[in-house]
Amino acid sequence: MKGAWFRVVLPPLALFLLVAAVWQAMVMLLNVPPYVLPSPARILATVEEQAGPLVGASLWTAWAAFCGFSASLLIGTLIAFAFSQSDIIRRSMYPYAIFLQTVPIVAIAPLIIIWFGTGFPSIVFVSFIISLFPIITNATSGLTSVDSNLLDLFTLHHATRRQILLKLRLPNAVPHLVTGARISSGLSVIGAIVGEFFAGYGSAQHGLGYLIVLTSGQLKTAYLFACIGASTALGLIIFTSVGLVGDAILSRWQETRR
Repeated sequence: MKGAWFRVVLPPLALFLLVAAVWQAMVMLLNVPPYVLPSPARILATVEEQAGPLVGASLWTAWAAFCGFSASLLIGTLIAFAFSQSDIIRRSMYPYAIFLQTVPIVAIAPLIIIWFGTGFPSIVFVSFIISLFPIITNATSGLTSVDSNLLDLFTLHHATRRQILLKLRLPNAVPHLVTGARISSGLSVIGAIVGEFFAGYGSAQHGLGYLIVLTSGQLKTAYLFACIGASTALGLIIFTSVGLVGDAILSRWQETRR
């Protein structure tokens, strides 16, 4: 187990250290201005100096992403339930679900600000919109792609629509729903940061998106790189956490199936 862990972690870590070393050397040799491209050492020093604001902003963004992801998981699953129960509902509403995925968030950001104002609610709503579609499409696929022989068996035993949904369709949809949750967890962080670009003002606390806009406008490039690194770390943490929960659910689901 320990050897496998080293095989997974060591190669990307070694590549990261190599890139950082080359980056540091090139910045020093070419005398690149810090506002154009700061060295890794300067970025690390900025992280140490701004650790408090970075941690606070990361927690704020994480909370917004978690709220948006939770809302998308709940509402997306309920919509998928409705889609699985009626072809008319699915044909009528599915194009609008696709609309939420394809419409540029920049185009509807002014409407979101008008409806919800600036601050946390608008940020959560943007995160919710961006992370909703994968839940709907994956859960719908799992709920509708049921073996026809099993459906015939349930019908033969006079199972009700509710029994078919809870005892056949829902168990079949578990792997699909876990996959959708993994995708949406990463998108929720992106949505929270994008939401902060447009609506992250007007509140006492600010997230990483607000810091990214602020530092880029002030040409604090080292601080900007630190914010980008914090955003990446936050996305990895949330994605990994959801993945671990999903693996636990799938292992239990597979044991139940056996």
